Amino acid sequence: MFILKVLVVGANGQIGTHLVKLIQESGTLQAKAMVRKAEQQEKFKQLGADTLLVDLEGKIDNIAKAAEDVDAIVFTAGSGPKTGPDKTIAIDLDGAVKTIEAAKKAGVNRFIMISSYDTTREAIQEAAGSSFAPYVIAKHYADIWLRDSKLDYTIIHPGKLTNDAGTGQVEAAPSVARDEVPREDIAEVILESLKDENMIGKEFQVIKGKTSIKEALNRLS
Repeated sequence: MFILKVLVVGANGQIGTHLVKLIQESGTLQAKAMVRKAEQQEKFKQLGADTLLVDLEGKIDNIAKAAEDVDAIVFTAGSGPKTGPDKTIAIDLDGAVKTIEAAKKAGVNRFIMISSYDTTREAIQEAAGSSFAPYVIAKHYADIWLRDSKLDYTIIHPGKLTNDAGTGQVEAAPSVARDEVPREDIAEVILESLKDENMIGKEFQVIKGKTSIKEALNRLS
């Protein structure tokens, strides 16, 4: 049986951690967890996942080397709300672009990006002057870079992320009303997107809802 091997960039984040666990439990996928610190590796080793240390602020070649033996890459990394604009640009924009370029260098065509709920030019204008603006700008241009990369991409725009337990039900569409969504459900959306080739080229917003994740994604494809 063919096992899809997936490099999870930003595996130590909350979505990334949920995703690695789901992948390892899937029976048809295998996770490779990319983290920045050695102490972050142990929890993934306990799940049976491959782990490796790569700093997103380092060289493209280092990321490409990590991606050499995988079939897909998921970018879940983020600088976090407590960092300044410099880290936002370094991780959410430059880190994403370097990972896209590393995918091309390693010959990995499948790429899933976890973006922000709204990364349109209008969203940048709405955020102008606030501390949130650099994040929206970074995601806006990272999304453009991925769309133009010619990779087999999927871009997921989650609503406000929560740590509530996942329900396995969402609402997903190119545009949905702003609402919350559990990180655990976003991880499952990623998992199902990896399994379904019809999700290639899709870009959509996702919030909590009343439709099973698989059915919600089927409606997109």
